[in-house]
Amino acid sequence: MSRLTAEQKIQPHWWLKTFAGVIFGFFLAYGFVAIFAWFGPGGLDATAKGQFNMWIVSPIALFVLSFTYLFKTAAKAVIYLLAANIIVYGLFFLLRWFS
Repeated sequence: MSRLTAEQKIQPHWWLKTFAGVIFGFFLAYGFVAIFAWFGPGGLDATAKGQFNMWIVSPIALFVLSFTYLFKTAAKAVIYLLAANIIVYGLFFLLRWFS
């Protein structure tokens, strides 16, 4: 039975993965919530929607953070999470521009 090399392990660079997951996961969660808040049922004026939007940010951010450690390298985590943020915020601003 052979031991895994550093390239085969998914745990190296866990500090950078944590940083990427916390920062980009937080902003990604806000992006998803912004899309739902503005363009979801009832728009911004829906009753009790503000409470839902406020409380759903944490589970989304923690979901992203927990899956950040499955990236092989920290660079891939940063690149993919940054790309996801660009897509989500791009979609948000595109929808805002069309409405």
